[in-house]
Amino acid sequence: MLHNYLKIALRNLRSQRVYALLNVLGLTVGMAGGLLIFLFIQYHLSTDRHHTRYDRIFRVVTDLHLADGSVENYPEAPLPMASALRNDYPQVEQAAYLKMNRELTVEPKSNASASHPSVRFLEHKSTALVEPELFDILDYEWLRGNRKTALNEPNTVVLTESWATKYFGDSDPIGQTLTLNHLVDAKVTGLLADPPKTTDTDINLFISLPTLTKLDSTFDQSSWGALNSTDRLFVTLKNPETVGSMEAAMPALLKKHFGIDAKYYQFHFQPLRDVHFDVKRIAGGAIRPSLLWSLGLVGLFLILTACINFVNLATAQALRRSKEVGIRKTLGSTRVQLIRQFLLETALIVLTATTLSVLLILITLPLFNQWLAIHLSLRMDAQTLGFIVLLLVAVIGLAGSYPAAVLSGFSPWAALKGTLAVNVRGNFSLRQSLIVLQFVVCQALIVGAFVVATQVRYLHEADLGFKKENIVVVTLPNQQKERRETFKNELMQYPDIKSVSASHQPPSSRLLYGGSFKMDDKAEWEDYPIRERVADADYLKTYGLQLVAGRNLSAGDTIREYLVNEALLKKMNIFDPKQILGRKMQYYLSPVALPIVGVIKDFHLRSLHDQILPCFVATYSPFFNQAGIRVSGQNPIQTLQHIRQVWEKLYPGEVFEYSYLDDQLAKFYETESLVFRLVNTFTGIAILICCLGLYGLVSLVVAQRTKEIGVRKVLGASVANIVTLLSKDFVKLVLIAIVLASPLAWYVMNQWLADFAYKIDIAWWVFALAGILALGIALVTVSFQSIKAALVNPVRSLRSE
Repeated sequence: MLHNYLKIALRNLRSQRVYALLNVLGLTVGMAGGLLIFLFIQYHLSTDRHHTRYDRIFRVVTDLHLADGSVENYPEAPLPMASALRNDYPQVEQAAYLKMNRELTVEPKSNASASHPSVRFLEHKSTALVEPELFDILDYEWLRGNRKTALNEPNTVVLTESWATKYFGDSDPIGQTLTLNHLVDAKVTGLLADPPKTTDTDINLFISLPTLTKLDSTFDQSSWGALNSTDRLFVTLKNPETVGSMEAAMPALLKKHFGIDAKYYQFHFQPLRDVHFDVKRIAGGAIRPSLLWSLGLVGLFLILTACINFVNLATAQALRRSKEVGIRKTLGSTRVQLIRQFLLETALIVLTATTLSVLLILITLPLFNQWLAIHLSLRMDAQTLGFIVLLLVAVIGLAGSYPAAVLSGFSPWAALKGTLAVNVRGNFSLRQSLIVLQFVVCQALIVGAFVVATQVRYLHEADLGFKKENIVVVTLPNQQKERRETFKNELMQYPDIKSVSASHQPPSSRLLYGGSFKMDDKAEWEDYPIRERVADADYLKTYGLQLVAGRNLSAGDTIREYLVNEALLKKMNIFDPKQILGRKMQYYLSPVALPIVGVIKDFHLRSLHDQILPCFVATYSPFFNQAGIRVSGQNPIQTLQHIRQVWEKLYPGEVFEYSYLDDQLAKFYETESLVFRLVNTFTGIAILICCLGLYGLVSLVVAQRTKEIGVRKVLGASVANIVTLLSKDFVKLVLIAIVLASPLAWYVMNQWLADFAYKIDIAWWVFALAGILALGIALVTVSFQSIKAALVNPVRSLRSE
């Protein structure tokens, strides 16, 4: 019986090649979109889940409670806390401190030769100073070395396999030497397999923590108050349910080490599963869980709309197959047998579409990864196979059950007499609802694409309060004033260089340094912090910051005077900038109060996610570690070559790297750019599926109204009249979808925009343009089949049965 079903199914599909092709195409695209979204969600949900103690690992984070009632969230914890947790709290199985992304100049020494000279590397990320206990918490595959002892001694490092190859080629890395920052000769004592891409602790160079004293002699490893955004503290609890008791024990620990200042601090134990999604503590780089669930919903709708297409295309063939059903029933076929027959045809189509969707993913995944800057892979593990099987079964059920029920329910007498048109047409309202649902999804995605594109453009083009274009940023590895001034002076002699400023960071940066301050001779510190921008006197000129009152800073190596921004004045309820000139301010870096000599127009310290905070600019040369160079932009290649030549002459033995400031700032919005690309991708898929759905529905209408079209043409109707007749109902459906989708899209996109302190307003033209686009797509799709039907000879139409 199954063989017979299969033979009939294949025969029917061959006889209706166009119908089969459209179904396969629609399901392939929809299922590929759903599978792609599944891989994206799986990638992010699997972050750091490879650790065997995953459910017992926590990151200790710090909340700073300011006197004005605001709370600032930080991912770090103090270094001495690791040993305190290990020694004083029996609930803790292990604790480890690490200082991540320590910028290092790395020089492999042992492999230098005439044929393979030593090469220096400037590492900005994937390096960390760590306690050896980290390897008792996080899982790494050790290829060489002993995880218990490899990092016990100072001047020792452990490398991953890829970085060992980068430094030493094919040579054995164990026992080799790396020179770090020209200060420390560190011995390689261990070799690890490369960690998976799905990790937030992406470390490839592990340096023993005792080495820190030689790399940074000023760092106080016993200080509880020395918090830095590069610090991390991970703990493993013996029982994860004791996390509540650990949280309850933290106030006593704070009081012991912070004294009266303990009220400002709060430590939390953050589960490892939440670290990847912690948008409060990752500036502009975290994936929000709501994004994953929204994408999951989009994937569900893509699959659902593909199933709707199948239903519409299947029912469009109902009249053609009605006599087949009538004959089968007359010859004794039961309804169950017919349902099995039609479900088998559906299964063949869905199985083909599933296979093609997997092949499509395999072909396009490298391009998709490159476009999204991500590392998705299609591994046939239990989760992926389970999803594909579930998808296969669900699509067969969703797409095949309704057409099978409709076709198998035909009356054999009515089918053979050819009087099914009214009955089939009676189900038209359901198919109208399905088309409306498709276009609601399509319209919402189009609106979303417009809003995201407009907001992303705004993020990149908004006035930040300074000029970001044509600024080259280079590092200043040597703190000697004479060398720094020589570097600036030699650059300024080049005609295409307009200005040079030494500073700790540009006006906008991911890092947000600051601290307590007090005004005039007050005994009490202010109840909110002030942020710092430490730079020389050319900072305003180079970055285009605007003075609104007072004068610029005088040149100096220490803090002698301050420029403050307008946000500080607003916080202090000062409305005239001149009123703050001459007043004195004391910052923690200076032992005395010093005068405020100028007020700067507000500029954005971080991304547009954040409000502009009170800030000052002051000179303090020990912090100068980079130079901003404003260039004309006329001869960029020659200008960069000149900058390199001057830099390498003054800083021999260092690694020259540069970046453009606007490229640095663009990295603030990597997540938004990712959302933009995702929305565009799935909007395109939804539009394609909707077009196929409309094609199926208009095919049904043309099949039902063939004789009517012939009669109208005989009576004088033009092609335009026929096209209008066949199109107006679909235009109504699209208009209904636009009305339903617009408030939904407005609500969703307003929720997304709420994450930005500075954002666009969703204008009416967004919905109008999206509606016109959706209507145009529908008209083009409908017109193709309508014009084709209108051009048919009416004699052929009237002879049609």
